[in-house]
Amino acid sequence: MSTRREFLTYASLAALLPALNRTALAAEQASPFSFEQLIEQAQADALKPYIYPSTASAALLEKLDYRAHGQIRFKSEQALFAKGPGQFPVTFFHLGSFFRSPVRMYVLDNGAAREIVYDPAHFDMPADSPAHALPRNSGFAGFRIQESRLGNQAKLAWQQNDWVAFLGASYFRAIGELYQYGLSARAIALDVAQAGKAEEFPDFTHIWFEPPKHEHAQSMTLYARLDGPSLCGAYRFVISRQQGVIMEVDCTFFLRHNVSRLGIAPVTSMFWFSEAAKRTAADWRPEVHDSDGLALWTGNGERLWRPLNNPPRTMVSAFSDRQPKGFGLFQRDRNFDHYLDGVNYQRRPSLWVEPLGDWGEGSVQLMENGTDDEIHDNIVAMWVPSTPAEAGNRYTLRYRLHWLADEPYPSSLARCVATRLGKGGQPGLARPAGMRKFVVEFQGAPLEKLATGIKPEAVISCSRGELSLIFTEPVPDGVAGHWRAQFDLTVDGQDPVELRLFLRLEGQPLSETWLYQYHPFRSESTAIGTPWPADNVPPS
Repeated sequence: MSTRREFLTYASLAALLPALNRTALAAEQASPFSFEQLIEQAQADALKPYIYPSTASAALLEKLDYRAHGQIRFKSEQALFAKGPGQFPVTFFHLGSFFRSPVRMYVLDNGAAREIVYDPAHFDMPADSPAHALPRNSGFAGFRIQESRLGNQAKLAWQQNDWVAFLGASYFRAIGELYQYGLSARAIALDVAQAGKAEEFPDFTHIWFEPPKHEHAQSMTLYARLDGPSLCGAYRFVISRQQGVIMEVDCTFFLRHNVSRLGIAPVTSMFWFSEAAKRTAADWRPEVHDSDGLALWTGNGERLWRPLNNPPRTMVSAFSDRQPKGFGLFQRDRNFDHYLDGVNYQRRPSLWVEPLGDWGEGSVQLMENGTDDEIHDNIVAMWVPSTPAEAGNRYTLRYRLHWLADEPYPSSLARCVATRLGKGGQPGLARPAGMRKFVVEFQGAPLEKLATGIKPEAVISCSRGELSLIFTEPVPDGVAGHWRAQFDLTVDGQDPVELRLFLRLEGQPLSETWLYQYHPFRSESTAIGTPWPADNVPPS
């Protein structure tokens, strides 16, 4: 695309955009812009071979390593919309060794777009920083949307707080309602965990910012061009700051090549170990994860909860559906004592994907990859259409992303709050080989209403193996409506077992449905709390 390499005349944004804040950022000459035009351009470009973006000197960017890049800060006085309109200034990320692909940034004014020009002078950096050698118009790595918190307990100015960040390929994230970053979303996922094919990561190559309509606006609108070897597309985001963060996403994209696994609205997170999976880690903390489960609301109204795993090998689970009502990766456990970590895992946001319009048939697919540390994002959840993703296909989709502490549309059913595993059998008796005990805890209003002496029934099924010692009982912690279902599973071999459980009374469900993929322990001598042998953990 020719605009990728255009170098237009340098001019002052203050002179070009008198309606916007008086900022020292520079902007190029104006050109017409509309979302429809962006879609048309993406369609035309998808018919052409992909052109890899030109980047700054590789040798220079290599010098901007983690340490050097961390010393570079965008000057707050240069922020877009720093003096209005609206309440959310925009600051920019610098290019570096980990973020080499330039993103062109634009500001809109009455249907005209002007590029925001990169200048090293817009950043605070050490005098000896290699970044001083980057030429003007090198582009940015991404951006952040800032907010003031002077009105809440933190009492921090906007320069110290961001609530949305777009950085790296098509990744973006938001803080949710607990003021903490955690999991991420991205525009698209191409060939995740696909045998014989490398995963592809298209880039947001251009971003357009629409000025807020008035000083008290609680939302921002931006547009993005997505480009990669296999597709080209156009995205619109309407981002609202509410109790958490809500994003309305409209996208249209076109495939250049066939894609084996096309992931719509992908969500990426980290899961190392929880109360259920301590054996996959050797760490002093009780739990380490950004998310602890996949929540699903199916097209027929069923509520499902699938605790996450750190499996011995990469696993992909598919939950077939038509017209799903929603899915997401959640952090349900909000107890600090369950993490004991100053990075505040108990405050990580949950992310719910709400389809809008007709998504047809397909499946929510969950990819779980083995990891031996918390630094790797090893979990992906996404919608995969059932129809083949073939070259020339056009996709137009709408969805809403809810960055919250909990589900935006909670069920009236009791929900799963913990999954625990241990040795099977009964105390004081021989423990049979291949037997494991499962304790699944539920909590919620339907269980609070049970009369004294009435116990719910645990309805359990498994894909293989033998179930025994099944019963339910209230958890003796004094918390109303807190029950647990307990059972043993005896199984031979190392193949995973799919488990399904819910509570009911007199034929009526009292709880959501718990799903679990159990990976049998390798041997009786492998104790709970020890890591998987190195030959059974795939590289991250």
